[in-house]
Amino acid sequence: MIYQLLEWIMCGLGFDSHLNAFIAFADISFLPPMGLFFILTFYKYHSKLFALLFLPAIAFMIYYSTIIHLFNVNSCTAFYAIYKYPNGDFYGLFYYLPILITIGFLIRGILKSKDKATVHLSKILLAAYILISIPVIIAFCLVLLKNELLLHSIVSVMCKFALLLAIALTYFALNLKKTNE
Repeated sequence: MIYQLLEWIMCGLGFDSHLNAFIAFADISFLPPMGLFFILTFYKYHSKLFALLFLPAIAFMIYYSTIIHLFNVNSCTAFYAIYKYPNGDFYGLFYYLPILITIGFLIRGILKSKDKATVHLSKILLAAYILISIPVIIAFCLVLLKNELLLHSIVSVMCKFALLLAIALTYFALNLKKTNE
């Protein structure tokens, strides 16, 4: 929600400063490791090392904070924004890897769990994670066809699709509470 607000401030109101673009990236950088942490906790994996899941996001934010002036909003439309930011490929690897690992843990949880409620809730989240991955898959397929428009706007497009994940997480939380009662 914070990212969407920042995008509206940048694109809708025209306050497309370097700092606003940086804050938008800082906001979304913690979402994939947080999702992985959430799933690991749900499946009762516990480790003091889980704090390391957030280390790449922290490292990127420290690095990016030293070069805020390189963050730009190149283009805005009603549906997406296109950003210019350094080391986009490396950032993308860091960003998508926890999402892929989360999908793997969800599949593993569905296959191994005997509890119907756990399987049901896991399937809901798995469907949401797969749905938010569709733009990324399409973007990479388009790159093979020499069309990089979606790839350049993928951060913004994925945040729109993340509404599906937010709805799934809300459903998950409400039903998990009922299950635990």
